[in-house]
Amino acid sequence: MSDSSQAIVRPACSIQGLVRIPGDKSISHRYAMLAAIAQGTSRFHNFSAARDCLSTLDCMRQLGAQWRSEDGPNQDGAIEVTGIGPALKAPTAALDCGNSGSTIRMLSGIVAGQPFTTELFGDESLSRRPMARIMKPLSEMGATITASEGGRPPLKIRGGKLRAIHYKPEVASAQVKTCVLFAGLFANGETILEEPIRTRDHGELALQAFGVEVEQKKTDRGGHIASIRGGQPLHAIEAHVPGDLSSAAFFLCAAALFPGSHISLPGILMNPTRARLLDILTQMGLKLSVGHIEQHHGEIIGTIEARGEKWLGGVIAGADTAALIDEIPVLAAVAPYSENGLEVRDGKELRVKESDRIAAVATNLRKMGAEVEERPDGLRIPGRQALHGAELDSFADHRIAMAFAVAALRADGETLIQGADAAGVSYPSFFHDLSSLAQR
Repeated sequence: MSDSSQAIVRPACSIQGLVRIPGDKSISHRYAMLAAIAQGTSRFHNFSAARDCLSTLDCMRQLGAQWRSEDGPNQDGAIEVTGIGPALKAPTAALDCGNSGSTIRMLSGIVAGQPFTTELFGDESLSRRPMARIMKPLSEMGATITASEGGRPPLKIRGGKLRAIHYKPEVASAQVKTCVLFAGLFANGETILEEPIRTRDHGELALQAFGVEVEQKKTDRGGHIASIRGGQPLHAIEAHVPGDLSSAAFFLCAAALFPGSHISLPGILMNPTRARLLDILTQMGLKLSVGHIEQHHGEIIGTIEARGEKWLGGVIAGADTAALIDEIPVLAAVAPYSENGLEVRDGKELRVKESDRIAAVATNLRKMGAEVEERPDGLRIPGRQALHGAELDSFADHRIAMAFAVAALRADGETLIQGADAAGVSYPSFFHDLSSLAQR
């Protein structure tokens, strides 16, 4: 392991200051894909600097779209994507999705509607992630898909004319929903996606921003239906990508560790399908306020002020687990410092993310001296524990690397994180920004 992939985190006594969070990954992915199949040039301010989103941009370039930025995507600059309409060009090589499950799953919906064969692959981590959840609906729509053993990448998709379907996924997933809706753009008739629990609606809002009509309604049993008619044209847009709330979660949890901490996070995404995190943090003891609220292309943006007081902990289960699937690693990493500890239930999905996040959290917390009970679908972590610095592993997972950088701030002694460069998958400047807030 080279030194460049290691990070040393030293204890802090408080978290203070202002940090501007890079653009939301979920929205950046969707904007880039839709801009590629729109007519004209779209311009995006604060486009995510994440390596995952670069993977999406490079895949769209191979499919015929163009994108440019003076300095490459960064949180202060803007990028332009020039689309070529719904008929993309056949790529001359397989599309490298890197570490990005969002790229391979959502882009599959677009290439399924193209009259050529596309191969999509990724790194070692992505090659272990299940793709059956998108293969099933796309096959029902008429695409021919082959995959490695267990329905894992690489995928080979022979696209063409698609037929509309009414699809009810067994597991609620915003990526699956977006994949099916994107494919629905290329289908004859109305494609309907009915999910058991409402997931993030960035796909629906992005489609509407580009001029596509998407109908949405609740079901009698608390689910959600989104439907789209095929053949609708997309037009280029200019948009500001809000700061990523999932990335903000690391700083909010850092502030929660130290009574008297005070941080300000301007321009953060406040989408109701994501903001459950703020409710949970408030219940767990963090003092939050939101101001300067605006709306851009259907997405709500605001400034979060957070103050640390008493960190209580709690229980995450059911719909909350689905809503907080990306934030659970950091909530679990700081749980030993809480009064009441944390219990996570209904989280089997955590086993098949960039790493097995249940096992990764348990392993690293135990290295820091914590008591942890690992369960098939979650964790139980008692509170009022004192942790010590240790040599930890990111497991090549960006959220594990960042979660334990936060946990290390209140540990006794230095913590060395191996594979810390994994943070660049979603937040290249994370360690710099965290250090700028840590008071010692």
